[in-house]
Amino acid sequence: MKRTPFSRRIFLASFSAVALAPISAFADGFVEYTPGVIDAALAEGKTVFVDYSATWCGTCKRQARVINALRASDPMYDGAMTFVKVDWDTYKSKDVTVFRGIPRRSTLIVLRGEDELGRVVAGTSESQIKGLMDKGL
Repeated sequence: MKRTPFSRRIFLASFSAVALAPISAFADGFVEYTPGVIDAALAEGKTVFVDYSATWCGTCKRQARVINALRASDPMYDGAMTFVKVDWDTYKSKDVTVFRGIPRRSTLIVLRGEDELGRVVAGTSESQIKGLMDKGL
């Protein structure tokens, strides 16, 4: 069977996309939400920081800058918590959002076991976000 250059290019492009997918999922230090990922981490006894955000949301981008700066300045956060990003546009009407009563994008919560330890809705100040992250330590 003769292979054409076109089919080889498709194969290489597809393989590259699959091979690089895990890197992009963790590029900003967050696990991209898929159904079950939060429950699995909680079942393992982990504390979970959940960021409900949208790529187009200015408030979300500001929160992300603050979160990343705090994580860079104190490695204890990464040791103590699993950081999960929930795409608002995909999951706003799904159980992961509705069950917890998440009112809008730019909502941050910290979970441990069956408990919600804290929440920030649309807050962007370093003191608010640090206070929430400190609850997860």
